[in-house]
Amino acid sequence: MSAVIKTKQLITVEDYLAGELLAETKHEYIDGDVYAMAGASKNHQSITDNVCGELRQHLKNTPCRPFGSDVKVKVGADFFYPDVMVVCEDKTDNPYYTESPILLVEVLSKSTRRTDETIKRVAYSSLPSVQEYVLIEQDFVDVEVCRRSSGWVSNHYFLGDDVWFESLDFKLAVEEIYRWVENEDMVAFSQASELDN
Repeated sequence: MSAVIKTKQLITVEDYLAGELLAETKHEYIDGDVYAMAGASKNHQSITDNVCGELRQHLKNTPCRPFGSDVKVKVGADFFYPDVMVVCEDKTDNPYYTESPILLVEVLSKSTRRTDETIKRVAYSSLPSVQEYVLIEQDFVDVEVCRRSSGWVSNHYFLGDDVWFESLDFKLAVEEIYRWVENEDMVAFSQASELDN
């Protein structure tokens, strides 16, 4: 009796892109596999809104443009939905994705941490246009910035620090990134600030 070998049915890029136009849930496409994305928590959404809003204000009257998590970035044959990205010179004609961001931001959660810290870190740093990759914790205060100019070495920022976005010549206070976020660090920070006033 011969063994039956099940082969995995991979989805083509064309089928993935066509499906995303009709899907109610966003999906990332990695090595021919499609992964559904879960909804965001309020803390996650607050962080992405804060970062995107501050970047939007800073980038007014420049050729650079921030995007939220509904626009994809294409890396090789893979597609990801970063939480925030900035594109200054879009070399792609496609209205649904770009291949030339200079800054990419991911907000970490228990379900995405492994992918964000491994697969996406390697993929994003392989794009020639990317100058910085930012990972932001939502359950505690920690902003990690990895820069091409320093060999992708991690720099961490905490409450009281200003995050330096070198690629945009922009500083943003950690407190502004975490405005309206409810985690232990922010609760303690708010209580300490109230005592100081």
